[in-house]
Amino acid sequence: MVILLGVAVYIVLMLAIGIYSSGKTHSVAEFAVAGRSMSMWLCTATIVATWFGGGVMIGVAGAAYDNGMLGVIADPFGAGVALVLIGLFFVRLVRRLRLFSFIEILEQRFGLSAGIISSVASMVSSLGWVAGMLIAFGVIFETLTGVPLAVGIIGGAFVVIVYTSIGGMFAVALTDFVQMSIIAIGLVMLLFVVLVDTGGWAPIAAQLPEHTFRMIPLEHSLDNWLFYLRAWLIFGFADIASQSLLQRAISAKSERVAQNSFYAAAISYVGFAMIPVMLGIIASVTMPGLANSESVVPALAFEHLHPVAIAIFVGALLAAIMSSCDSAILAAATGFGTNILPLIKRNPSERTQLMVIRLAIPVGGFFAVGFALNAGSVFDTVLNANMLMLAAVIAPFILGMWWQKANRTGALAGMSAGIVTWFVVSAFAADLPADLLGFVACVLVKLVVTPLTQEIDPPRGLVDHDGNEVKLDNRLGIMRSRSSE
Repeated sequence: MVILLGVAVYIVLMLAIGIYSSGKTHSVAEFAVAGRSMSMWLCTATIVATWFGGGVMIGVAGAAYDNGMLGVIADPFGAGVALVLIGLFFVRLVRRLRLFSFIEILEQRFGLSAGIISSVASMVSSLGWVAGMLIAFGVIFETLTGVPLAVGIIGGAFVVIVYTSIGGMFAVALTDFVQMSIIAIGLVMLLFVVLVDTGGWAPIAAQLPEHTFRMIPLEHSLDNWLFYLRAWLIFGFADIASQSLLQRAISAKSERVAQNSFYAAAISYVGFAMIPVMLGIIASVTMPGLANSESVVPALAFEHLHPVAIAIFVGALLAAIMSSCDSAILAAATGFGTNILPLIKRNPSERTQLMVIRLAIPVGGFFAVGFALNAGSVFDTVLNANMLMLAAVIAPFILGMWWQKANRTGALAGMSAGIVTWFVVSAFAADLPADLLGFVACVLVKLVVTPLTQEIDPPRGLVDHDGNEVKLDNRLGIMRSRSSE
């Protein structure tokens, strides 16, 4: 009852923030990108909270429990790399464009077909991410309260859908700030108590397998190295074009704020994420033989914490899950309202767009619940959500941002090659990383086709939200003084 009471208080707080934020969302810009006015502290907190979801608290801890550091290459390490790369190479230009999604960038440079492919890939990725978070939500409730997994999934989806639909990005950012504070308190508290109860780190370290902290493959076969490379790229590269992350760059009040927020978030994220990693490694010694390794963090809480402290920690777990869930579902809805809606209704009014984005949130949540009820582990669901992004979208996005010769023919040829390769390898060579091989095919085809088609298909430039040509100078995310902005 103490746990359930704590959860109820937490949920009421999140809904109250959503209602408060509703008074600040009267336009698409205010709803989708917080009026492009977020400060550095709020932007950093919402980036970290977006990244720091159930995939870390549940999935990463379970992967560390099973495989040590080699099991968590993709997240947190690959995910941390993505944040640095976004801050260094992309946020200044993305913020300068003042658009609503990265899909608009691809559509400007490579045409409507590229935009549609990217929209579908992005929405699949976002909804797959939401599904992974909802599974984590269900695992926590099932482990700590005995509530069936499906009930936890549906209940978590309902709360996230309500406050995100009401308040949009501003509600997401404010709840992220509150959630990140709760996450930090809960994680530090649990790690401290577990180490005290087990007699410190030394007795644990003495019982760990020799290769626990190894970060390169044990066996040097081609398959192992391909999957190892895929682990770095599935987040480290594919999430450079994550709508959830780039939406925060667009929401920042300046290029400088956007850039520095991603650097601060990268350091904070990897630092915080190492706590669930270490908890998973510690539990592999103190709680061997768990039937479901992804229940390791709630199991540790149940084993070591007082019921009142468990209630606080469950709040931290829910905070981690909801902070990723709300961001991903808002990203999918924004993509639909700004990129798909104009294909259905020409030149929709801002009021119509805002209404459609709000309605797309519960619709997307419905599909995410369906995915979650039929999916497997949290970690695999989150990882596999990015398959199409890696295979067909990220290479055109990166080259479109940095290669002025990139054109529509080359991009569409590369995307087609990536999708076909991904599909064929998935169907006929399932033991190979299909998305990684699709990425390689996409890059090679784009690099070959683009120079050959310059005369018949001249490259298109980029323009901002108002149709003005965008300056491409000073777009590398190097620290600058306030006066240089």
